[in-house]
Amino acid sequence: MRPQPRRALRIALAAALVAAPLTVAATSAAQAAPSPAAAVQLAGVGLDDPHKKDIAMQLVSSAENSSLDWKAQYKYIEDIKDGRGYTAGIIGFCSGTGDMLELVQHYTDLKPGNVLAKYLPALKKVNGTDSHAGLGSAFEKDWATAAKDTVFQQAQNDERDRVYFNPAVNQAKSDGLRALGQFAYYDAIVMHGPGNSSDSFGGIRAAAMKKAKTPAQGGDEATYLKAFLDARKVVMKKEEAHSDTSRVDTEQLVFLNAKNFDLNPPLKWKVYGDSYAINS
Repeated sequence: MRPQPRRALRIALAAALVAAPLTVAATSAAQAAPSPAAAVQLAGVGLDDPHKKDIAMQLVSSAENSSLDWKAQYKYIEDIKDGRGYTAGIIGFCSGTGDMLELVQHYTDLKPGNVLAKYLPALKKVNGTDSHAGLGSAFEKDWATAAKDTVFQQAQNDERDRVYFNPAVNQAKSDGLRALGQFAYYDAIVMHGPGNSSDSFGGIRAAAMKKAKTPAQGGDEATYLKAFLDARKVVMKKEEAHSDTSRVDTEQLVFLNAKNFDLNPPLKWKVYGDSYAINS
C-alpha cells in the first residue's frame, strides 16, 4: 500500500495545530526580496510564470493526488485519519490546522452568504482537533457544491498563494534559486508547513544551509539543492507515511541530476512507482 498521497503530514502545522504561525511565517517569507547575488542566478523564467506555475501544480498533484489534473481537486474532501480532521481542496486545507478556517473565511469575505459560510462557527470550534462536530456529511456535500463556484476556486488559489506558493518562491529567489529550486521549496512547504521548527520548511532550509551555501551566498546551486533535498528526506522519514521518498528520489533529484534548473519540459518522473510526463 502506497503512503497517503494527500498532504498527510504537514508536520509543523500538526505540531502547532493553530493558524497563527502560518500567517507569520508566510508574511515574513513573502517580504523577502532577491539579493543582488541572486539576480545573477535568476536569468530563467521563475516558477511564478503562469506556465511554470501550472507545471508546479501538476508535479505536486502527481504526489498528492496521483493525477496531473490539479484543477479537479477543488472538490476533494475527506478525512485521511491523520489527526487533522478534514483534508480538502487543491492544497489539502485541513479543518484541524487552521488553513481550512482561513479559506472559508476568505471565501465568505469575497462572497457573503455562500454555502459554506454557515460552517464558520463549527470550523472555529474544531480548529486544533480532528473533530467533525458541526460539519459531517452536510459539510462534505456543501464543499462539493461550493467547488463548482469560481469564487471558491479563486479563494483556494488565493490561500494557496498567500500561505504556501508565494512564501516559497520568494524565499527561493532570495536564495538565488531558479525554477527547480523554487519548486523544491514549494513542495516542501506544502508537505511540512511554513515555520522554523526542525520538521518544518524553515528547519529543513536551516539544516541544508549548514551543509552548503545558497547561490546568493556564493555557493553552487546543484550542491545546495542536493543538501536541501537530503535534509528534507531526513524529515520525511521520521513518519511512516513519509517512508516512501519518491517525490524527491524519482522526481526532484531526477530533474537536478539532469541540471534542469529552469524546470523546462519535457519532464518525466515517477511518484510512488507511477510514471508521469509533461511534454510541453
